[in-house]
Amino acid sequence: MPNHQFPLYFHEIYSTGLDRTARFPVDRYQLLAKKLSVYDEKKLLSWQTPRLANQQEIQLVHEKDYVERFFNHQLTEKEIRRIGLRPWKEAIVERTLRLTGGALQALEQVLVYGHTMAGNMAGGTHHAFRKEGAGYCIFNDLAICAEQALLNSTVEKILILDLDVHQGDGTAKIFEGDERVFTVSLHGKNNFPFRKQTSDWDVEFDNDTGDEEYLTVLDDVLSKLSNQAFDLVFFQAGVDALDSDALGLLNLSREGLGKRNQRVFAWREQMELPMVIFMGGGYAKPIDDTVDAFTDLFMEAASRI
Repeated sequence: MPNHQFPLYFHEIYSTGLDRTARFPVDRYQLLAKKLSVYDEKKLLSWQTPRLANQQEIQLVHEKDYVERFFNHQLTEKEIRRIGLRPWKEAIVERTLRLTGGALQALEQVLVYGHTMAGNMAGGTHHAFRKEGAGYCIFNDLAICAEQALLNSTVEKILILDLDVHQGDGTAKIFEGDERVFTVSLHGKNNFPFRKQTSDWDVEFDNDTGDEEYLTVLDDVLSKLSNQAFDLVFFQAGVDALDSDALGLLNLSREGLGKRNQRVFAWREQMELPMVIFMGGGYAKPIDDTVDAFTDLFMEAASRI
């Protein structure tokens, strides 16, 4: 594909692989794909179909027993309840493998094919730990991609910049003490997970934090990160800090989130680093607010290729 297009991975199973009665906005992926197709008049997006991740790739991070039991539909009710995507459909296995495969292919686009940025229109599953899933996350695609990237001789240090409103606790725990991966999480102080882990850099916001305070803090974080050397950036770009988000507790406007994205992308350009975008959370009521914010995210990324 031309390097002036933004590779974006999507499959309808991102929505159809979840039960419609799950306490999760299952329609957001299909709605977003439809909206992006309408907005992308200049054909800046290059739509790609994600492959299935394989067991060996997933076991770069996750314990074999957990992986095999998931593949074979043998997770316990307690494990499934902790993940929370109930009731489970059989298609959840294929969905999870394509979600992870899409992230790995987006990584390949920047490491092998020379794109400055690529994205997966799902994922950012930062609550998954090595032995278990949690918080709508089964496998940790950020961690799997990091381990895969570190097999590449050109990658020695990765920045995971997690701007989801919920702390990236699984990612923090997986890379605890690992100097190859620097985890940064800006999140709500009083939000899930209630037992936080320790990232390399955690920044907590009080309830109802708005645009001005958030962006001031983000500017400071990005400025300080400029003093470090990275080879690759993963951007967990959840939009659940929106004021209309049902789970967010913060008070950012759509415009504020747009400025967040612009600052992150401008910083990436300044640092001249390849970036993979992971979609992250968004639970706004109405769902259109989440879809609009993600549309802004991917169109802004595509406009900067």
